[in-house]
Amino acid sequence: MTVRPLIEFRGVCRHYGRGEATIRALDRVDLSIAAGQFVSIMGPSGSGKSTAMNILGCLDVPSAGEYLFQGVSTAGFDRQQLTLLRRHMLGFVFQGFNLLARTSAVENVELPLVYRGMEGRERRRLALAALEQVGLKGRESHTTQELSGGQQQRVAIARAIVTSPAVLLADEPTGNLDTRTSGEIMDLISSLNRDKGITVIMVTHEEDIAAYAERQLRFVDGRLAWDSATAGAAAPEAGHAV
Repeated sequence: MTVRPLIEFRGVCRHYGRGEATIRALDRVDLSIAAGQFVSIMGPSGSGKSTAMNILGCLDVPSAGEYLFQGVSTAGFDRQQLTLLRRHMLGFVFQGFNLLARTSAVENVELPLVYRGMEGRERRRLALAALEQVGLKGRESHTTQELSGGQQQRVAIARAIVTSPAVLLADEPTGNLDTRTSGEIMDLISSLNRDKGITVIMVTHEEDIAAYAERQLRFVDGRLAWDSATAGAAAPEAGHAV
């Protein structure tokens, strides 16, 4: 039996501008990702990796082609439907953490559950459990200003997983961290993929961080230039298509 991909791009294009000024951020990209995979996306500046991540996260839509989630095309989704897909199926981790300042860790983690309209007691229970899962038990009442960069990223990861998402989208999750802390965060993300079965899609510009993923993709000039799942060879140097 053929397993249906969790995520699929079919000829996805994303163009900005018109005529000679048109920028082809993505150009006819075909891609499928199975549930439970850990995928890293790399590429030089302007390669299309961030645009691909925005479409995967339903923060942007293709100019042409189709994005399918669990076999369902999102082409006809309106803004509210895309919001519901993000809210219930996707978790986001950003380079800049994107936490509320002067707000406690547990309150930051509760925020996605507030948007769901969840009752306060259950919301607090789930947020505390998520913080414990990322190793921050005892730090729940600390504000973001009282936490280190690594601890702030752990809060951000707890916020991303508190809703039990199918997919964790991580955009340069170690970009603001030192080497040791980066390793700790990547070990945590890897464990969420390995032990919890969360599909992880991560954008990074660091080869050693990309190596944590079981599958590596490289974008060049808006196209998927290399995929470790099919290439069977070393990745091309950044900026060079195969």
